[in-house]
Amino acid sequence: MSKGPTQIDAQAHLDQVTADTSDAVRKSAREKRHAKGFRTARENLADLVDGDSFVEYGQLAVAAQRGRRDPESMRIDTAADGVITGTATINKDLIAGGGSDVAVAIYDYSVLAGTQGFFHHQKLDRIFEVAERERLPFVMYTEGGGGRPGDTDVKVNIAGLNSTSFSRWAGLTGKVPRVTVNNGYCFAGNAALFGAGDIRIATKSSSIGMAGPAMIEGGGLGSFHPNEIGPVNTLCNAGAIDLLAEDEAHATALAKWALSYGQGTVQPDAVADQMALRTILPENRRMAYDVRRVIDVLFDQQSVLELRPVYGRAVVTALARVEGHPVAVIASDCRHLGGAVDVDAARKAGEMMELAKRWRLPIVSLVDTPGFMVGPDSEAMGAAKVMPELFNTAASVDTPWVGLFLRRGYGLGAMVLVGGSFEFPTITASWPQGEFGGMGLEGAVRLGFKKELEAVPEGDARDALYGKLVADMYEKGRATEAAAYLEIDMVIDPAESRKVILRGIRQG
Repeated sequence: MSKGPTQIDAQAHLDQVTADTSDAVRKSAREKRHAKGFRTARENLADLVDGDSFVEYGQLAVAAQRGRRDPESMRIDTAADGVITGTATINKDLIAGGGSDVAVAIYDYSVLAGTQGFFHHQKLDRIFEVAERERLPFVMYTEGGGGRPGDTDVKVNIAGLNSTSFSRWAGLTGKVPRVTVNNGYCFAGNAALFGAGDIRIATKSSSIGMAGPAMIEGGGLGSFHPNEIGPVNTLCNAGAIDLLAEDEAHATALAKWALSYGQGTVQPDAVADQMALRTILPENRRMAYDVRRVIDVLFDQQSVLELRPVYGRAVVTALARVEGHPVAVIASDCRHLGGAVDVDAARKAGEMMELAKRWRLPIVSLVDTPGFMVGPDSEAMGAAKVMPELFNTAASVDTPWVGLFLRRGYGLGAMVLVGGSFEFPTITASWPQGEFGGMGLEGAVRLGFKKELEAVPEGDARDALYGKLVADMYEKGRATEAAAYLEIDMVIDPAESRKVILRGIRQG
């Protein structure tokens, strides 16, 4: 009678089947990736997590194709069934007081083009369940071709549309921070996972689409090269990508950086000379400036991570820190549309508010806006739906909020950028240059004093009257007057802005 394998034999077998999932054994797959200038899934994993911290779940899984492949090729060619899952720590040396534990899923394009198979989905479901139970932030790399039609062993379903992976992934929303990263082709189910992340990072080599070439052609919509489907320039302009990376190494660095804001406080970094804020705005109130200069001085040095810079450019959205504390930043950019909040900017600001709510981040608004963008073109883009919806989103935010008016605060657009009302923030403050009104000064004068202006002949006399009326209205709407009427809480020395922000985010 056979006594079965010895302990030594069992360990040797384990060592072999485990090694079959490694880059060392899967040499051909590794070289193919490197020939494209890409990294392997395990190389990305090693760069992402802290050394020796990764605990892998489901490493020995293979594709549900035992009826069409031999065991050895299964272990090597379909290693881990195309997705590496597990727990680890990230940023352990950065995050104060712990909080570095995470869950990870990294798609392996060298396994059946990163497609989603039967056991693959079971692995995802398992790690999603672990992340939800343990409240672990999640990082996912999504490169792959979507659903896999070749799992011939599966006899228990027809279309597999009862898969719970997508609903489980979505179910983590607001419970844990989720960062998604993509390089290369990402189609169908993979794209659904990528796009549902809280922060989406893609390399310049990415093509991301809700269907791949075969599905598009099968639908009678034409034949396209994968590179033509969802190129990153198109997706950045549409606001579908938060951070654009040069390559996988850069994307991984960005993922760790972005994740850190959801992990907690870090040791404070250097701070710029705050006295520079006193003279950072132009003396001419009608002159534009780059609000990013204000942001860079105001927040901890090297802490500002701007999201979606080419989309919705009337507002700047960023993650940053004050004395090491993470915050979400929404700032007017008066260089685009004079800072008027158009439809794209409203969507962008609303999604930043949603991110702050999900990640439990205080919000700091830096406002200099004439209000919402108006006119037939704006309405044709859905302004009457998108802009009011921003009030709903803002009202749902329950983290501390500091509203800081750098200059102009006019109309509904100004109100919504500080939560829907000047009374909504924990603190509503203004720099001395602040000016306020129900609408922009120039428009208010033209509308409110139309008869008086028309009564004066065109030319110097009318121009002089117009200038006087604007100046009078400016004096009535100065920040000090708004504070006197208690429409804002205070007017502050710009150099004291950090102190006010820190007080505001600590009061929540």
